[in-house]
Amino acid sequence: MICTLLTRRWLAALAVAALFATACVFLGRWQWSRHEYKVERARLVEEHYSAPAVPLSQVLPQPNSAVPPEQVWRRIEVHGTYAPQDQFMVRNRPQNIVYGYEVLVPLHLDDGSTILIDRGWVQNAERADVLPQVPAAPARPVSVVGWLRTGEESTPNDLPPGQLAMIDIPQAARELGQPLRPAYLVLESENDGSGTAPARPQALLPPETDTGPHFAYALQWWLGAPVGFILVGVYARREWLDSTGEGDRRRAAKAAKPKKVRIWDEEDA
Repeated sequence: MICTLLTRRWLAALAVAALFATACVFLGRWQWSRHEYKVERARLVEEHYSAPAVPLSQVLPQPNSAVPPEQVWRRIEVHGTYAPQDQFMVRNRPQNIVYGYEVLVPLHLDDGSTILIDRGWVQNAERADVLPQVPAAPARPVSVVGWLRTGEESTPNDLPPGQLAMIDIPQAARELGQPLRPAYLVLESENDGSGTAPARPQALLPPETDTGPHFAYALQWWLGAPVGFILVGVYARREWLDSTGEGDRRRAAKAAKPKKVRIWDEEDA
């Protein structure tokens, strides 16, 4: 058997099996990392989404403070004044399988810094070159409660002023010509002191907490890793048996084995 495996053909087959096993291991690890990411994201959402709101300074004490990973989706309360004239429209954002825009408006905070507020979603207009109508942000000072998010990276693009391909905070800061906090809030509620809730775009859907099929996929890849070696072993053993004549003897013995007679065959004879 060993001599058969050491032939050039079977060594090549073993090499292919080793490559297949290596690919399975790495693909399994990638699926496992996706599983761990989604588990951690679900944990953060479940821990923070309905928790009491805290001041922004408690989580981000400085205007340039980065968002700690464990604070993503933290429920935050801020106070300030919107700059509706500096509104951004983020393109190609789906909501219930319909594409539209997410509406970002800078909020000048009482401490002098500025943060973007994602006020919600509006559906695309009938024509691609026309922006949809958006409910204006309150003009008076407002208290905002929302969920803390990190920005998104985007590639260089040539969009009209006031439009973004992603929630790219550095790009928005460059267009505004002023620094922005390196985070944004997904709006939950606003209070401008008028006694009624200000008009706003459609609220974004709650984040999904489903961890998906990545755990099962990881197991499938890892369980598939030895398949190549098993197939090589089975077919190499069959070739070895044939080369020694053992295979022919086994097949002959199987063919010579008397067929079992069933009771109803005897009755029919």
